[in-house]
Formats: sequence, structure tokens, C-alpha cells
Amino acid sequence: MSISSSMSSQGNFVHSVPSTTLGDLLERILDKGVVISGDIKIKLVEVELLTIQIRLVICSVDRAKEIGLDWWRSDPHLAGLEGSGPTGRLQALEQRLARLEGGVLEGGTKAEAVETAHG
Repeated sequence: MSISSSMSSQGNFVHSVPSTTLGDLLERILDKGVVISGDIKIKLVEVELLTIQIRLVICSVDRAKEIGLDWWRSDPHLAGLEGSGPTGRLQALEQRLARLEGGVLEGGTKAEAVETAHG
């Protein structure tokens, strides 16, 4: 960032400072990343009652992947992995129930339907 000065025709100095828009600032923060850390300690008569440690990383998703902070990929609720989470388990149970009911309704024995559902 450079600051330039020039003399106007009336003898006054004019300073020009390049301005940064909010969009430029946000782009730079997400591209490079920002780490904010701090500790808050509450003491009473030299006895520590509470300690809060804050570590905050602000960056883009691509930058987070580069530095190994892609925890959302392994979280089954956030990754949308098939067969995981409550929705996936519900679908698996509904499919198993349908196979069991289908085996019994087709005239097969219950043991055959259970065997079909497991294998």
C-alpha cells in the first residue's frame, strides 16, 4: 500500500490513499486465512475459577482443505453419505421391512424371509 502526496495548484497538499472495499478485504481474508486465538481467565484471590481458550480460523473451504481442516467430509451428518445418519438408517430399516413383508406375502416361510433380508 503506498501513499502519495502531490501539490495542488493552490499550494495545498493532496494525499491519495488507495481504498479497499469490503469485498476486497473479504476476498483477501478468505484467500489467505486468519487465525484468532485468545485466553480468558477468571481468578478470585489468585484462585483460577474459569479458563476459556478460544481458537478461531477463518478461511475459504478450499484453503481449509489445503491445510487439512476438512472435518466435514468425515462427519456423516454433514457429508451426506448414503447409509449414514438417522435418514440412512431409516431407509435401511424400511428396505429390510419391505423384503421381510415381501417374503411372507409371497408364500415363503418367515425363516426364508429373514434369511433373504440378511443375505
